[in-house]
Amino acid sequence: MGKVDAPRLGFYDSEQEFISGLSLFAQGSPSRMTIEDARAEIHFLRRALDLAEKARGRTAPNPIVGAVVVREGRVVGEGYHERAGAPHAEIHALLQAGPDAKGATLYVTLEPCAHQGRTPPCVPAILEAGIARVVSAMEDPDPRVAGKGHELLRAAGVAVTAGCLEREAAEANAEYLHRVQTGRVFGVLKAAITLDGRMASPGGEPRWITGELARARAHELRDRYDAILIGRTTLEMDDPRLDVRIPGERRNPVAIVLDSRLRAPASRKLWERAKSGAQVFVAAVDPPPADRVRMLRDWGIDVLPVPADESGKVDLNALFEILAQRGLNSVLVEGGGMVHTSLLSQRLAQRIHLFLAPMVLGGDGPRLSGDLGLRSGIRIEDTRVETLGDDLLFTGRIRSTPRPVPRES
Repeated sequence: MGKVDAPRLGFYDSEQEFISGLSLFAQGSPSRMTIEDARAEIHFLRRALDLAEKARGRTAPNPIVGAVVVREGRVVGEGYHERAGAPHAEIHALLQAGPDAKGATLYVTLEPCAHQGRTPPCVPAILEAGIARVVSAMEDPDPRVAGKGHELLRAAGVAVTAGCLEREAAEANAEYLHRVQTGRVFGVLKAAITLDGRMASPGGEPRWITGELARARAHELRDRYDAILIGRTTLEMDDPRLDVRIPGERRNPVAIVLDSRLRAPASRKLWERAKSGAQVFVAAVDPPPADRVRMLRDWGIDVLPVPADESGKVDLNALFEILAQRGLNSVLVEGGGMVHTSLLSQRLAQRIHLFLAPMVLGGDGPRLSGDLGLRSGIRIEDTRVETLGDDLLFTGRIRSTPRPVPRES
């Protein structure tokens, strides 16, 4: 009997269906895989997915990847890709396994690479270690890989099973996959609002509307994503630092400010951070004022010239492509309302984190967004609600929306 891949979990509605399907598939093969074997497959891949999460927000432009080497039912090596430029997950796992890798099975959350990047390809190392079988959660859509890793392994006599836990693996690398498939960074809208939908008081004065637990979670989100973006009005009104200020081993995201004409004040906390080495971008309409560009660059700030949209402001579609080219997978958009409106109306947001505070401000203070120019609202799917003290955190995936329609005159 020739080599045939096992069923893909992505085509099944539940884990149990996959286990049953995998067992039936194996009845016609020499391996005679049992349901217990299938459960073990899932167990080891879930361990690899857990390992991958350790590097969340630290690997761009690469994906997060975890790997586990198993011999005779026992884990003999494991690892994850810690950061861009560091050895890949497979290499860490193989080094830990040592001689025990010979004849073993390698479980990995993404197809092993076969191309030379900042690090050597993983397929030759897998072959040299003597791995007998590779189980990968999904194929890597990067054109440099895109099935080539699996093909080379099969050609060398390694048994390959691909597509096990594909949905979970794709969700884990949603930001990376989006960048590879669209050429734009993965957009995430984050905001805190009151029960009457306000983000601030009518005067716009900065004040906390959520409690300490919610604010700490907001900093965890900054730690998770590659960049954080605000508009010039938010920079002027709130004077934010855009850093991560919670305990633990953290990293600060790239800070991005939308400032079409470079009119922001010269005295801002964010500029001081840039002078101290923080990575800060300012996106301006191309061509930006030369004197302001020189001033910002003297402070260590990178000015990004971006084409203008129809209203003469920074074109967010173009900016998101530029950020992807700069090696970023994701951007957390913290506002304000005008930026949120552009993000949503242009279908550039794929996920939302919305903090809801038990407060009513009243008046006509700034809202989450303005008129989106859509016939119908935007639906949020795969929602999750978390209680953080007295506040709620609403998280979900933003369904793709139709393009804005012209307003009637």
